[in-house]
Amino acid sequence: KYTGRSRGFGFVEMPSEEEGKAAIAALNGTQLDGRTLTVNQARPQEARAGGGRGGFGGGRGGRHDR
Repeated sequence: KYTGRSRGFGFVEMPSEEEGKAAIAALNGTQLDGRTLTVNQARPQEARAGGGRGGFGGGRGGRHDR
């Protein structure tokens, strides 16, 4: 859903895996400025189909009436 508000995400490196897990356990699901935080371990970005092009497909702009 589009709200016009920034997703406000970021990445944090922790000194150890144990401290990272503790931070996730302590912060995931908590509220900040009326928004629920989702805190988890970063995962590698999934490969996407479509040859790596982002955005909308096509290649022609404007109307497609012929």
